[in-house]
Amino acid sequence: MKSIRKPNFFEAFSPIVVMLLLLAIGYGVFKFPPEPLLILASLYAGLIALRLGLKWDDMMDGIQDKIRQAMPSILILISIGILIGTWMISGTIPMLIYYGLNLINPDFLIVIAFIVSALISIVTGTSWGSVGTVGVALMGIATGLDANLAATAGAIVSGAYFGDKLSPLSDTTNLAPIAAGSELYEHIKHMLWTTVPAALIALVAYFIAGLQLSPGNVETPETMTAMLATLKEMFKFSWLLLLPPAIVLIGSIRKYPTLPVIIFSSIVAAIIGWLYQGFSATNIFASTVSGFTVEMVEKAGFDPEGVIFEVTRLVNQGGMQSMTGVVLIAFAAFIFAGIMTKSGSLEVIIEALMKIVKRTGDLILSTVLSCITMALVTGNSYLSIIVPGEIYKDTYKSKGLAAKNLSRTLEDSGTVIVPLIPWSSAGVFMAGTLGVSVFEYAPWAILCYTGFIFAIILGYTGIGISKIDGGKTPPPPNGGSRAADRPAVSAVNK
Repeated sequence: MKSIRKPNFFEAFSPIVVMLLLLAIGYGVFKFPPEPLLILASLYAGLIALRLGLKWDDMMDGIQDKIRQAMPSILILISIGILIGTWMISGTIPMLIYYGLNLINPDFLIVIAFIVSALISIVTGTSWGSVGTVGVALMGIATGLDANLAATAGAIVSGAYFGDKLSPLSDTTNLAPIAAGSELYEHIKHMLWTTVPAALIALVAYFIAGLQLSPGNVETPETMTAMLATLKEMFKFSWLLLLPPAIVLIGSIRKYPTLPVIIFSSIVAAIIGWLYQGFSATNIFASTVSGFTVEMVEKAGFDPEGVIFEVTRLVNQGGMQSMTGVVLIAFAAFIFAGIMTKSGSLEVIIEALMKIVKRTGDLILSTVLSCITMALVTGNSYLSIIVPGEIYKDTYKSKGLAAKNLSRTLEDSGTVIVPLIPWSSAGVFMAGTLGVSVFEYAPWAILCYTGFIFAIILGYTGIGISKIDGGKTPPPPNGGSRAADRPAVSAVNK
């Protein structure tokens, strides 16, 4: 029989500070993997919990609660890996890439750079893949036109992250609803409130910048020509390949359960890959686990060894294993969040926030600043989503705000901010791949910083803000105070 007390201010906030220091130094400076750093932060949070009187079983209850709540979304995340692998082997994604690349027109280079990068990111779910392939080709065209390379690079990054945000195949797009407790397709639709205005502003700016170009007779880069020829050689294209994405689109519109829709679309894609594309059953099943690779193509005269890197970068992806990194970092963060919740530390943090946050706009602004701070400290898009999501989840509920408001803000100020940070892995990759420094392309990556500006504006105006039960503040969990989520303050028997 042991008394369990409520944490004081220092005990509640110090685990957050320790976590930030571990990530800033360990991950940001020494490039240690973030998962063990989060485990170390959880260890410190556990010591605080022991000091408060909790037992290990109490902490395990908190961890299990967090994982149990997130498990449906994690299953969707894993199934997305299956979807990408089967859409790839069916030829669906390669066909969309093929026709997307054919859209490129030097007369409207900067606008087209945004649109094509966005299209490739939407169909592949990866901003990095889009930038590393079509982005490089677009930069080659820009060089031949003597165009503004910084503007072109910024348009490519903006387009890539526009597609990444709105793609149901993207890891961060799936992670934000997990962190906030919202639903995938509701989250994507709700992001249109901030992402579409940001994209329109970007397109206008790119169109005006593009008017300054004097297009000449610029040939299509050899790399892009080779990419198009290789994709056409690997797959047969027809309207049949649009069936898998049509199933997902119809399921979203009709509000069918997400997981069965994804699995059904994957099965249809697998059948197309088998009967229409001619892939073996062995390779089709392998694509669902380890992802598609060019070595699976067994057409007469096709040499997988001769495929250029740009093509393999685009098509070698998918499978459940591709999602393990995201799932592992989510589990590590849930361990930390579970202990913090069970010890009552998050409750103290929320109480402190509630004293400052008076309006919805204040809450959105606070979330934006927290996500940007996490992005600056860690340079990691996953952590800039998960950690603020866990901190603010209950606060949004207490304000009567739907969880999709939080998941939208997490993406507006987390996912798309990371490529603007020079020391982040995304910033280093974008600058190195496009040949333009972060400081040069950042002002032109318009969508990456206008999204959170619109999020703040909507927060203070109330436009595009979704309420719970018509705006009524919901009752605390368990029908009583939030303290019911942790052991009683008086005593527990063990």
